[in-house]
Amino acid sequence: MATWDPQQYEHFSDLRNRPFADLVARVGAEAPKSVVDLGCGNGPLTISLAQRWPEATITGIDSSPAMLERARALDAAGRIRWEQGDVAAWQPSPAPDVIVTNATLQWVPGHVALIESWLRALPAGGWFAMQVPGNFDAPSHRIIREVARAHRRADDLVGALREAPVETPERYAEVLAAACGHVDVWETTYLQILDPQGAQRSPVLEWVKGTALRPLLDVLNESEQEAFLAELTQRFDAAYPRASYGVAMPFRRIFAVGRKG
Repeated sequence: MATWDPQQYEHFSDLRNRPFADLVARVGAEAPKSVVDLGCGNGPLTISLAQRWPEATITGIDSSPAMLERARALDAAGRIRWEQGDVAAWQPSPAPDVIVTNATLQWVPGHVALIESWLRALPAGGWFAMQVPGNFDAPSHRIIREVARAHRRADDLVGALREAPVETPERYAEVLAAACGHVDVWETTYLQILDPQGAQRSPVLEWVKGTALRPLLDVLNESEQEAFLAELTQRFDAAYPRASYGVAMPFRRIFAVGRKG
């Protein structure tokens, strides 16, 4: 798992938060007693679950101490149970009424088997909701892979690359349908308008530095990072030209919601 930087991740927070709101809007639980957010990150989205279900016990689980430190600082009321843990090792015991996982399962190899085990544990009427990026064929990710493979430390970097870490919408629908009477699966491509003020040299670089680049930057030393990022910037300039309104970055995401029963 990559080393996370809460400040970098919070760049473009409105754009990063929108898919979570779109996901949770499709969860029909009215008065759950317990809700778990797997991969809760820096906290504000988990806190929004407490606002949605004020009577529920809300638990946020993440592997990053830095992200959890930020989450606890934001949770001034102490409303959420923040726990450090590996999503790949988490088991619902006791099972909550709602499981939410947003943009996390892309980092968990073999997560389909985990989803199946979580669905088995959910009580009748329980809800499962997930969202993952589906943009691994986008120019941003193709460029990252190309630059990494051409790097003098390619042998070290290739191990940090992720070719196709998520499934198709159809596969997620199949998995949920095996346990859920209600299944809602869709995909959306957001045309993200980055940096309309023109304040950033390369807004696409700033975006991927918050997520996709984290494992690669962990491999490189400071001077290597500088050269690596400079080459990415040049490539991103060509792939994502600036317009009068900002830099347009299409971003596909996959959503899946199911109700057990």
